[in-house]
Amino acid sequence: MLDNKEGQSVPQVTFHTRANDAWVDVTTDEIFKGKTVAVFALPGAFTPTCSSTHLPRYNELADVLKENGVDEIVCISVNDTFVMNAWLADQEAENIRVIPDGNGEFSAGMGMLVDKDDLGFGKRSWRYSMLVKDGIIDKMFIEPNEPGDPFKVSDADTMLSYINAEAKAPEAISIITKPGCPFCAKAKALLKEQGLGFEEIVLGKDASSVSLKAISGNTTVPQVFIGGKHIGGSEELAAYFA
Repeated sequence: MLDNKEGQSVPQVTFHTRANDAWVDVTTDEIFKGKTVAVFALPGAFTPTCSSTHLPRYNELADVLKENGVDEIVCISVNDTFVMNAWLADQEAENIRVIPDGNGEFSAGMGMLVDKDDLGFGKRSWRYSMLVKDGIIDKMFIEPNEPGDPFKVSDADTMLSYINAEAKAPEAISIITKPGCPFCAKAKALLKEQGLGFEEIVLGKDASSVSLKAISGNTTVPQVFIGGKHIGGSEELAAYFA
């Protein structure tokens, strides 16, 4: 049975983390005391749903969550600190703080430590999210207790809607670029001036010229997409904002 611990204190745990090539112990109080923290817990770093959706969307909505009273966004998984740090770097999720629950102590204290033996994972965290205020669990969103790895309620949009149902999530923005392109730099600067986050797709690294033409119908960069709409290059982007 998965426990809903709303109204209770988070478990008192010391996490063994790695920062700047040194071991740093971080306590529960250091993470939660005197702050409002949005937490999402997941079965494992580098796993499909966690990497493609769960963490990226929290990172994408970080600014609007913080505008609505969240001080920090924390991801917890039963992985060691080296794995968590490598995953964070791979995801380029600069708005997320990853916490390694390597021994599963925090997950066990939350009543969320489950067997994933069928996948060869051993003990892992069930997928859930929660809003914690000054160490007290204000709200939990626990995925349904059903086979597999359900992902229905612990997402970032559900968390934002709970905090402020009127809050508007930013539109998804992607920009296709290539290294050394001055027009790409101009387009990225324009987006940053507007305070907009974006995903950068770099030719030669994340995509090819074939993909560029197939997606945008163009062979030049940058190519900007906002909310599913193809805007175009840097001049078209400037006109869009104007």
